[in-house]
Amino acid sequence: MPLAEEMVSGTLITFEEEQTMEQAVISGIAFARDEAKITVMNVPDRPGVAYQILGPVAEANVDVDMIIQNQSVNGMTDFSFTVSRAEYQKALEVLGGSVRPKLGAGDIVGDPKIAKVSVVGIGMRSHVGIASRMFRTLSEEGINIQMISTSEIKISVVIEDKYLELAVRALHKAFDPEQPVG
Repeated sequence: MPLAEEMVSGTLITFEEEQTMEQAVISGIAFARDEAKITVMNVPDRPGVAYQILGPVAEANVDVDMIIQNQSVNGMTDFSFTVSRAEYQKALEVLGGSVRPKLGAGDIVGDPKIAKVSVVGIGMRSHVGIASRMFRTLSEEGINIQMISTSEIKISVVIEDKYLELAVRALHKAFDPEQPVG
């Protein structure tokens, strides 16, 4: 094929243009109820530990969502993650049966009554203060945040499930996803 034909038939690769229109910073509030949180306490902080914990959980066909490993203190750490409430007991059995003894970890603690709330929006990439506004809003409602996970377009928190509706209403009010921000 001649070069002239090839140039008009291919894919054009260009730089992303700056958005000139206003767009909503937050496009929505998402939530998931019926979640559970599990923490494996006093885990040795060494390479492969995350796999040693989550590998057997995955082999038991338990889906894991948020994962947090705390900073090591004296070579030990805590490892927390969330699962669906329906799979909570199964995950605890796997961890207590083979994982904890093999790792020499401490207690396994959990909470089967948590919920996840997220603020979502592509506009978050270019606006500062979204996380602090979310955290302030929840704080003003007396809602304690147990876990936090962030990405370029989403901030998720784990809270007690009894506060889910209050959190969603307060965040909708604080962010009003229907209103553009300039």
